[in-house]
Amino acid sequence: MIFQGFSISIEAGKSTALVGQSGSGKSTIIGLIERFYDPLKGTVKIDGKDIRSFHLRSLRKYIALVSQEPTLFAGTIRENIAYGASDKIDETEIIEAARLANAHDFIAGLKDGYDTWCGDKGMQLSGGQKQRIAIARAILKNPSVLLLDEATSALDTHSEKLVQEALERVMVGRTSVVVAHRLSTIQNCDTIAVLDKGRVVEKGTHSSLLAKGPTGAYYSLISLQRTPSDRTPYN
Repeated sequence: MIFQGFSISIEAGKSTALVGQSGSGKSTIIGLIERFYDPLKGTVKIDGKDIRSFHLRSLRKYIALVSQEPTLFAGTIRENIAYGASDKIDETEIIEAARLANAHDFIAGLKDGYDTWCGDKGMQLSGGQKQRIAIARAILKNPSVLLLDEATSALDTHSEKLVQEALERVMVGRTSVVVAHRLSTIQNCDTIAVLDKGRVVEKGTHSSLLAKGPTGAYYSLISLQRTPSDRTPYN
């Protein structure tokens, strides 16, 4: 059993980050919102309605997920970005989504541009490139709910910076749920919820949680990720 007595409210149009040690239930929340599985007890609600009352396809139409290992299909970059959006997508929208995702420049630099073949599961591309294509796909879908599950954790520092900038652009004004291992990437979220063994133990902004000092769960997590050269935790 992962959750016992678990409850969290995620505000519409705001960004909520989920942090905690491995196994605390962060990715499970993403799975429950997507309805990859249902809870044995209790409910997941959107706008006060049990998500089981929605048709599954129509529910997922309003949700976009960018995960640690993005799924690309054997096809062109253009097809991969347009996948999941409505049929009436023109080239300018695809390019604009790629620009917002910090992907246009590297795509334009490829020999075949947007007609570049991704290969099976995107084998022809680097991790950072795949991630930015996945973000462009999410932007083009224009979802009401954006789910980010460790979206930058597998990237090098340079790629992470580009991807993080893209994510912060797409999160504006959108209901976003962010699972993060690197806490430096979620400081600007409206709310941070700290999970421990399937429960929310702290909730607040980056600064309010840090203000709790060494006895706070978030402060402790930040301290674990500090490098010896840091004088203050991610300020």
